[in-house]
Amino acid sequence: MFILGSGSPRRKELLAQIGVVPDEIRAPDIDETPRAHELPRDYCKRIVRSKVDALAATDTDIVLCADTTVALGRRILGKPDDATEAEGFLRALSGRRHRVITAIAVRKGARLWERDVMSAVRMKVLSDNEIKAYIASGDWRGKAGGYGIQGPAAALIPWISGSFSAIVGLPLAETANLLRAAGHPMPGETP
Repeated sequence: MFILGSGSPRRKELLAQIGVVPDEIRAPDIDETPRAHELPRDYCKRIVRSKVDALAATDTDIVLCADTTVALGRRILGKPDDATEAEGFLRALSGRRHRVITAIAVRKGARLWERDVMSAVRMKVLSDNEIKAYIASGDWRGKAGGYGIQGPAAALIPWISGSFSAIVGLPLAETANLLRAAGHPMPGETP
């Protein structure tokens, strides 16, 4: 059985792009609070390990979990709690480059395969009207850094370097390779 350990509809949609459909979807319930002085990449890797460890599975089940973190320097910008925090994130990101880190982990029995992908993103200088319009759209909800590049915020992002699918929430090439390593064939491939 293939279990997607994520409540994110975006991750399910991304998997569908490569023809992979989970048998089950379970969102792990873990504490995602950053530790004092924890660096963004270390944080992201720790969270994805916690997620994959939190899900009960048999030795033959394949479990996939991911975590996406937006990093502005050493600062971790998680999912904003409310519109005020989302607005603060957008103001901090306005006109600046930042990193988007997505860590993935695949577990089968006692074996664990891990990978993280770091992409660079530049947000244009945002006007008050652009910030207010984006906040009013509600698209910031549930998204690291308070924005989703695959929605209306695409108009705010003139440049990226790295993996678009990783910025959305799941690096597809790397995910496919980890799933293959765990014994899950990709569509059209023989097991």
